[in-house]
Amino acid sequence: MGNVVKIQRVERGQTRSFYLNFPAALADVMQVEKGEEFEWLLEDKNTVWLKRLAPKAQRRPPKKTPPDM
Repeated sequence: MGNVVKIQRVERGQTRSFYLNFPAALADVMQVEKGEEFEWLLEDKNTVWLKRLAPKAQRRPPKKTPPDM
């Protein structure tokens, strides 16, 4: 599943900012709450990761591994 977004550039005097809108459908699935903190991690010039600083519990339990034989 992918979500395409456009980055907005805002210039005010000597400062400039870039804004990215986070799709509501994605925020709902991730159970994002107002004020939560995330961290951007730069992998390379084409890849950026977004990481939640206070991870939430997983919705599904992890798959069980088969017992050792």
